[in-house]
Parts: sequence; C-alpha cells; structure tokens
Amino acid sequence: MLGVDLARHAKQAHWNLKGSNFIALHELYDVLHGEATDHADSCAERLVALGGIADGTVQQVAKTTSLVPPQPVIRSNDADYVESTAAAIAAYGSFARNAIDKAAAFGDANTADLFTGISRALDQILWKVEAHHSGVNKG
Repeated sequence: MLGVDLARHAKQAHWNLKGSNFIALHELYDVLHGEATDHADSCAERLVALGGIADGTVQQVAKTTSLVPPQPVIRSNDADYVESTAAAIAAYGSFARNAIDKAAAFGDANTADLFTGISRALDQILWKVEAHHSGVNKG
C-alpha cells in the first residue's frame, strides 16, 4: 500500500510547510495526496478483484511500506520536505515500473496497465515537486 504511505507523506508536509513558497507547495501536496489516495484505491480494488485481501490499515502500511523513511514531524525548512517527498515519489515510481514488468510476465495486461498509469502520474508529479527544489526556502 505504497499509495497510502505516499498520501500520508504528502499530508505531513502539507500541514507543516512554511515560507515563501507556502501556497504553491501547499496546493501541490494536496494534488499529490489526492493522486496517491486514488492510486491506493485502484490497487486495492484490483487486488480484491484478483481474489486478494486489501489491508490498508495504518498499522499494516507502517509494517510493510518500502518507501524511504517516513516524513519526520519537524523539518528545518521547505527544501527538506521537497527532497524527502521527491525521494518517496521516486521510490514509488520504481516500484510501479517493477510491478508493470511482473504483471506482464504473468500475462496480466490489466494490472500492467494499472501500474503504467500510476507510473505516468508519478513521473509527472515528481517533475512538479522537483521543479520546486531550487526555489524553496532553504532556511
């Protein structure tokens, strides 16, 4: 449930941002949260459709996530949030691309297509987050 973890990662930064880029980053993190939540929902529904059980509880996600360490409660500046978030998006993107290959190897074109869509969306939001890197408040 990397989508759940990424959604929470985005909200942690969203709630704690400060500085001259506050509005732009605040709104961008809302977009990221929405997309990550949608990705988690699509993956969970696909898993259940294939006969699995979706466990998106906070406890289960915390035990099983493979994203970078969680977004700390306190950051020294917005650049830290941007860097941490970019790393989390990139990690999820890598997972998605691997999932495309695995689904294709199993002959599951629909699951491969699901992860292709997620990968495209992650690439786009990563580009937007990274575009803020040089302009954020570095404390």
